[in-house]
Amino acid sequence: MEMQQVRYFLAVTRTFNFTRGAEECNVTQPALTRAIKQLEEELGGELIRREGRNSHLTPLGERMRPLLQQCYESATTAKKLACRIKNGEVSALSLAISWTVSVDYLMPQLDKLQSMYPGIRIKLRRGTEREISQMLRDGDADLAISGPLDESWDRLETWPMFTEAFDLVVGTEHQLARHNDADVSITMVRDSRFLSYTGIDYDKFEVSTLDELGIDAEAAHRVDCARDLETLVAANFGVTLMPKSTLTSSRVRHITLCHTPAGIDLRRTVAIYSVAGRPRSREAGVFLNLVRSTDWPRVIASKLL
Repeated sequence: MEMQQVRYFLAVTRTFNFTRGAEECNVTQPALTRAIKQLEEELGGELIRREGRNSHLTPLGERMRPLLQQCYESATTAKKLACRIKNGEVSALSLAISWTVSVDYLMPQLDKLQSMYPGIRIKLRRGTEREISQMLRDGDADLAISGPLDESWDRLETWPMFTEAFDLVVGTEHQLARHNDADVSITMVRDSRFLSYTGIDYDKFEVSTLDELGIDAEAAHRVDCARDLETLVAANFGVTLMPKSTLTSSRVRHITLCHTPAGIDLRRTVAIYSVAGRPRSREAGVFLNLVRSTDWPRVIASKLL
């Protein structure tokens, strides 16, 4: 189905006359008639029945008219928008962010970008590290902010932002919260139920490290929403592993694992990613520069005070 065929059909439905429809579309009547005939063949039935100088819609034509009208308007809108974006009239940025990176930390950069391009359209997508890597590969994101992605992909450009530890997170009323970090033993951790957050790729942790903590990620309770996870942890339903900058409300407490007797040190480096060799929009370029010029260790430290 071609949009030109749809346009000719809609013109005739407005005029109910093939001659006037052809004049409206600035084509010859035979060309308009031929295009509508091809559309009818594709849709499997007659759309317009000619009776002398006038015409009327068949039952199939009546059913197809609003659908084809919507289809044509959507295509026209998309074409106009694409033209405006190409000409720089519309700003756009598609950004993929890990579930475990708070967008709160990025607001100064997003505010600055919006002040520079007031009409910008920001598409913010969330995902696990695997999903974000795929978004970049497929061109569904201009830039991504996440923990380590698939380093085997040689087209991945990486600019580290900050490195942080994974902590054990417990409710403030949990028995572990009553102890200093240095007094929390692995035995105490093993006695607690574990909540697995689906926004984290737990298999990227060393299996031996999870075993030391007595954590079986496959057997743990699984939670899709970070807010639900916080609620369950705060209610002493279990404990979880989260980056230090994530899940920081007053309802929970972070226990630094490297300070425990076992001295377990789980870390990740959050970075902003792009695809080498892929053309970058001006908005993506500006946002990338804003992120790269930020003193992220200082920002994260100030937020966690």
